[in-house]
Amino acid sequence: MVKRRQFLGCLTALGGSVLLSACGGGGSEDGSGSTSSSSAAKATTTARAATGSTNGTAMPPASSITDKAGGVWTLSNGVIYRNGAVVGNNYNVSLVLWYGGRMYHCNKSGYFYVNAEVANGWLPCTDPRIAVAQTPGGFYGMNGHYDYTYTPAQLVTILKAMGCTSYRVGCTSDPTQINAVAKLAQTFQSAGIKLLVLIQQGLYDSTGKLFSGESTAYSAAYSAGSTIARALSPYGVTMYECGNELTRDGAIILDSTNAGTKALDFNNANWPVMRGAMRGMIDGVKSVQSSAKCGINFCVNDVGASDALWDGMQPDGSGGHPTVRWDITTWHNYEVYGDIFNIGTDGGGAGIDLPIYCKARYGVPFMITEWNTGPEQAEAYRANYISAKLTEFYQQRKTHNIQSVMYYVLDSGNDTFGIMMNGTPINPSYSAFTSFTASNPDN
Repeated sequence: MVKRRQFLGCLTALGGSVLLSACGGGGSEDGSGSTSSSSAAKATTTARAATGSTNGTAMPPASSITDKAGGVWTLSNGVIYRNGAVVGNNYNVSLVLWYGGRMYHCNKSGYFYVNAEVANGWLPCTDPRIAVAQTPGGFYGMNGHYDYTYTPAQLVTILKAMGCTSYRVGCTSDPTQINAVAKLAQTFQSAGIKLLVLIQQGLYDSTGKLFSGESTAYSAAYSAGSTIARALSPYGVTMYECGNELTRDGAIILDSTNAGTKALDFNNANWPVMRGAMRGMIDGVKSVQSSAKCGINFCVNDVGASDALWDGMQPDGSGGHPTVRWDITTWHNYEVYGDIFNIGTDGGGAGIDLPIYCKARYGVPFMITEWNTGPEQAEAYRANYISAKLTEFYQQRKTHNIQSVMYYVLDSGNDTFGIMMNGTPINPSYSAFTSFTASNPDN
């Protein structure tokens, strides 16, 4: 498997879409990876749509709303129209709301729906304008690896000096990896640092073949989830991320240049294998810790995948399948993917405010469990990027229900992603991070 720092930087922009591939998460350095961030790629993923109505415009009192693509939405006798055509299945509508790059409506019974790329055009949600009370602690996070040469005590000292209150690390069900993470968990528990454990369970059996079906994938993942939770729960671990960028596996994403906004972007035949693995990890963890919080992570603008999983849909549009319900929505957001608060759609369409959408759709906290610019950037650029993104994340944390943002990575063995190397800070990136955390309390 190609190491992240060797693999990243291979991304380009194709025809207005982002070239994507599965990132390797907070596990060992031999996880696969993705992201690059040229300014050209970023520009391709963000702005090229017409100016629409002001965010938050509601109808009534407005007589019409213009979206970013220039479409004009109107409301007549409780029915919504776009450029004169009825938009999906809607009726008895009392309010139409343009918010976060999406159109929402509320019917006379008080139920909210969001316009999405699905057959009937609308999915159930809550009012996206509602702010959520945030639990203090854990907002400033860092990624690391189980096989670092740092001792757990050294990591605690390093993280506290940086103002970090959470740490993401991955492991498989291999005893060596579990034991290493257990030692971290024990030390972190007494230090008051929250640990998010990434369960590195994939979609393939021990011979490297894709699992034969949903039940086989479920069983293997259930075993991994329960084994890891059983080992770590005595040390205060209560949060698990179940799988790493499984939607971006080559067996799942049909075309890695797609942003993932449509369920049709994903392989219908192999979808049950991924769904089974996700369900198995969650159920395995909860068989040991019923109160544990489990997350499923996504990349780029994979709302086509997240919506289908949440609602028990297949990519072909068929329903009634098992649902995947997570306690935390987790996302990866590297610079090449675009601004997560205005992330582009397939074909270079208008961007959406992804955390707002997820807050309204799934009603659970949001975590950005990997973020950074690209490996090719100079440290001065990276430092400015860190300051700018932390400012953005911090300002939006309460309105968007963002529970944690976890920088990738503490130490990458070189200066491609790491913010320190062999215990020595890499500046000015390190100073930019620590200066921000010192001036902006995690409350």
